[in-house]
Amino acid sequence: MRRVLIANIATLALCGGTACAAEKVVIGNFAIDRTEVTIAAFAAFAASRPPTDAERNGGGFEYAGGWTRRPGWAWKTPFGKAAKPDEPAVHVTWAEARDYCLSVGGRLPTAEEWRRAAYIETRTAPYDGFETGKTYTYPVGEKSDGMNNNRSNHVEVGTTRRGVNGLYDMGGNAWEWLADRRGDDALTAGGSWWYGPEMTRAEGAQWKAESFYAVYIGFRCAYDVK
Repeated sequence: MRRVLIANIATLALCGGTACAAEKVVIGNFAIDRTEVTIAAFAAFAASRPPTDAERNGGGFEYAGGWTRRPGWAWKTPFGKAAKPDEPAVHVTWAEARDYCLSVGGRLPTAEEWRRAAYIETRTAPYDGFETGKTYTYPVGEKSDGMNNNRSNHVEVGTTRRGVNGLYDMGGNAWEWLADRRGDDALTAGGSWWYGPEMTRAEGAQWKAESFYAVYIGFRCAYDVK
């Protein structure tokens, strides 16, 4: 728990004492961000680093009959214009997401950790109708209602239906980079606002090139608890 507290303090310092630090949820021997990493939180990290690959290469990608680079689309301007501070940080590579998590005392979650957090209710006194020890089909329960799927945009973090373990957007809103690697590919999970709810199930996880960045892919961090 001490390491999680330190991570919270470190992030608050980077953000100048604002509320951009993500709240952590402890699940056994690890903790995970309650929400996806926001633009506000990523801004504090990016301020002291070189431009991201999306910025340096002229923009991130959107799928439009094939992967299409969109000029000016990057983490702080995901659709080519300034976004709200609480929207998820997207258009980041696996390495950029990993480095952010390291900067706040964390790391990317493993697939095993992510699935445990997303689908298995671990709280001893859960609310929202969840049952301790039960494995759910979707990150919000047995039905997919309340996730940000089949839409035209992502939304601010923490504004959709609260799910298993009290986490938000483990399904929908943005794909999330995980620690797992397979050569030059890295695993993503959770689906996004563009996909249907079937991609939010455990079997919907997808491998993507670790150097890829797109409007559909964000991340959250995990932390060791000792």
